[in-house]
Amino acid sequence: MYQTIGFIGTGNMGSAVARAAAKSGLAETMLLSNRTPAKAEKLAAELPGAEACANEEIARRAGLIFLGVKPQMMQLVLDPLESILRKREDRFVLATMAAGLSCNRIQDMLDMDCPVIRMMPNTPAAIGAGVVQYCGQGVTVEELDDFAALIAPAGLVDPVPEGMIDAASALSGCGPAFAYMFLEALADGGVACGLPRDKALAYAAQMLEGAARMVLESGRHPGALKDAVCSPGGTTIQGVRTLEEQGFRAAAMDAVIAAYEKTVRLR
Repeated sequence: MYQTIGFIGTGNMGSAVARAAAKSGLAETMLLSNRTPAKAEKLAAELPGAEACANEEIARRAGLIFLGVKPQMMQLVLDPLESILRKREDRFVLATMAAGLSCNRIQDMLDMDCPVIRMMPNTPAAIGAGVVQYCGQGVTVEELDDFAALIAPAGLVDPVPEGMIDAASALSGCGPAFAYMFLEALADGGVACGLPRDKALAYAAQMLEGAARMVLESGRHPGALKDAVCSPGGTTIQGVRTLEEQGFRAAAMDAVIAAYEKTVRLR
């Protein structure tokens, strides 16, 4: 089990994973760093036992090092750490959450054959309702199991072949933004029909959570669940007809595909 874990980069994604890992109780020490130190210090104050420090300190001490760094910044972050990592005599594992960067690419950036876990979390991981796909290269089964146990409080933690990670990133990694847009649009519709803004948002959010739980817990196809709401000649089918006329499903599919294509270009 990893005794000390470090987070280089505590932005939206890095902090979401850090919050989930803190709930596992499996790490004795958590080290946090960020390009803006105040962000790491603020997060450390929220997580009992966490310590804000510099990237170099994490590179020296952590057994599992999370890289919450944007793909275009990864090389700049890793370059100053290469010599520190090379001098280590103990084993360490890197866990990257950068879109588009493979395990091999991280190794190439360091010019080291070090063990790498590639993961794709999403921001709801911060509240235990997220999705995290992961794979590893040069990592033992025990290390992967320990990693999965550490971030289990994030939500659905699923091992996948690396070839699926980019598609997973486009769907569950980018998907919360699409869902928030849909939620906001539904609430706007409610406001247009006379609902107060706070009630419209609450109703839309609870409705989406309930619909998602129906899919997960019933095991029924979402098309069948949709049909069950659409009474003949009723109100819901008219709304469905309008969404179809406006290309709702095609737009949702295109959003995921566009995100995937951008992820592939980041390679």
